Amino acid sequence: MNHPSTDATWAGRADRLQDSVAALYGAPWPQYLHNTVPFADGDDATFNYWWLAHLMDCRLDAYDRSGEGRWLDEARTAHRNIVERNGGSLFNDYFDDMLWFALATLRLAELGGEQRYEDDAVALWDHVVEHGWNDAQGPSLAWRKQQLEYKNTPANGPLAILGARLHRRTGKSEYLEKAWAALDWVTRTLRSPDGFVEDGINRVGDGQVDTQWRFTYNQGLYVGAVVELEPYVDGRVALDDAVRTARVAIEQLSDGRVFHDEGPDGDEGLFKGVFYRYAGLLADRLPAGSADRELLDGFLRRSTDALWSDGLDGRDDAEGPLLAGNDWSTPPSGRVYYSTELSALMATEQRAALESAPQR
Repeated sequence: MNHPSTDATWAGRADRLQDSVAALYGAPWPQYLHNTVPFADGDDATFNYWWLAHLMDCRLDAYDRSGEGRWLDEARTAHRNIVERNGGSLFNDYFDDMLWFALATLRLAELGGEQRYEDDAVALWDHVVEHGWNDAQGPSLAWRKQQLEYKNTPANGPLAILGARLHRRTGKSEYLEKAWAALDWVTRTLRSPDGFVEDGINRVGDGQVDTQWRFTYNQGLYVGAVVELEPYVDGRVALDDAVRTARVAIEQLSDGRVFHDEGPDGDEGLFKGVFYRYAGLLADRLPAGSADRELLDGFLRRSTDALWSDGLDGRDDAEGPLLAGNDWSTPPSGRVYYSTELSALMATEQRAALESAPQR
């Protein structure tokens, strides 16, 4: 469904980008979405489980904003596609992948009211903790089953967020205990005094931190974990910790308007969308009119303004699909992964939420 007048509001723009995903990348079932535009033979060889989890979250953003049942149906379809293409199983070898899926699935349970999705999220949590939690490099979660001594933010950040949310939903203390342990480990092991969060440690078995990988989603995950856990134990963490990390991400990874292109390989296209999602949660917790809230809201406005004025292909067609690239200061060129489109969608949904909330 196209929306000819979408550019009039940010909600309309979000709808147009939501529709663009299927219009640009749609593929026959069970593929569901091609990985790239333009598509070439071989481009679908990789099953991007975790991209589909973020697609679920994007569809749930649209449902939460609009109440339109089609978006809830699309989230259910993405969930079904993950399981079907994964051989009927919820699980794979990557603990971060499974946690992204669990986060989206728990949100589907909350918005759609179906117990089976909560059961899936709990099953994913249990599997991840059973197979991936260990004491190497300090009590924390591994990245994947084949590297149990390699630990990183992309695994422990989502574990902290999911644990806080499962505790909030069920009241069970074990979720909160693991969530705190994961956040404490990231803080001790991978967060610098200025607030910047590094990617991981011991990837090649040398006990070293990968300081060369400076990614927006690590900052976003730390922000999200602090925001989710801050209400539970007074004084253990403060929103100031999240603000410091968000601020340093903007200072070091952007030009003040848009984030730098983080890489050409597909996964990187999703990274900044994760930052915008969790920075939005942080902004919602900060006092209206405060300098910190203005910092976050101002950056979101500048980024999405740049995306919509400079960073989309298809803007000359009032009714056609829109394609985003990794650099929002210029239209995309060459092959574009749908992960990149999802980041643009996440930020635009955050902007729609910002503009619809009088207190922000």
